Amino acid sequence: MVSQVSINLQPYPRGFHLITREVLQEVKELPKCGLFHLFIKHTSAGLCVNENADPSVRVDFESIFNKLVPENMPFLTHTMEGPDDMPAHIKAALVGSSVSIPITNGQLNLGTWQGIYLCEFRNHGGNRKLVATIYS
Repeated sequence: MVSQVSINLQPYPRGFHLITREVLQEVKELPKCGLFHLFIKHTSAGLCVNENADPSVRVDFESIFNKLVPENMPFLTHTMEGPDDMPAHIKAALVGSSVSIPITNGQLNLGTWQGIYLCEFRNHGGNRKLVATIYS
């Protein structure tokens, strides 16, 4: 069986944000065994699974990504939406637009220190729309 839930996230500031709890509140119930797939419907933000305990990890992610893909690179041509837009598209392509997590005993089978991140790459990204697909 397959079910699907649409999730609307309120705007988050630029950076890496744990959204595991927020996503699970919208999903309500998971099957005993299956697969949880989460997709973001945007090209300037991404999703990933990473460290959920130490907030400095998320700060370091932001610093590294800004160093790898800085704003105001003079050779960029997609600049009409501001200096953060094209770098946001590149960063989103590096991170990806979805995560898949096994479901075991009715829970996401994440590691002890793992959580789902919203990777917001725009200065003012606005609401973000996600689709959770649950396979049982």
